[in-house]
Amino acid sequence: MQTKREQYFKVLSKYVPIEFVSLTSDLLIKYPVVFKIVKPRKTKLGDFRAGINNEKHQITINGDLNKYSFLITTLHEFAHLITYNTYGRRAAPHGEEWKANFRQLLLPIINSSALPKTIENALVNSLSNVKASSCTDINLQRVLITFDEQIDDLKTLESLNKKSTFELNGKHFEKGNLRRTRFLCMEKETKKNYLVNRLALVKEIKDEE
Repeated sequence: MQTKREQYFKVLSKYVPIEFVSLTSDLLIKYPVVFKIVKPRKTKLGDFRAGINNEKHQITINGDLNKYSFLITTLHEFAHLITYNTYGRRAAPHGEEWKANFRQLLLPIINSSALPKTIENALVNSLSNVKASSCTDINLQRVLITFDEQIDDLKTLESLNKKSTFELNGKHFEKGNLRRTRFLCMEKETKKNYLVNRLALVKEIKDEE
């Protein structure tokens, strides 16, 4: 009969780089939590929910992430769990307490020499001012995207020229100005404006009349 650690190892090997499966399994053993791998969500990569009425805490991670994104997102959510265990709701969601815990979880993987150098460098740069998530650290996200399964005709939105037309989720848009980390884009059919992540993967539409 498999031990709990062996069960975790078997499942996590499909989602986490093999060098870090033991580290992730150890977190699941040390901190009792309902850990779910879920269908992709457009608004978030992972989520932490504190248990109420003596229920276990819950962490959910999108199952379509590449292995390095899955690992970093998992550590992000465990930092929330550890912070909650210590401070309850007294600590801000991404305040100094959470940042300190996230740094402590990141250090072993950075010091392991098992990360691709590009990710290692991006994480080291992040440690001086840890962002709320890998999605808000543009440089880190740029690096992580390179480990996604690439689709030949897709490009990042930021790589297109201004006023380029592109397709996203079956709709056509015109690229506008950058607003912090998102571009203001006009949907061609309705003329409505939407903010689209600068690193969204889109299909450029050329010579559209």
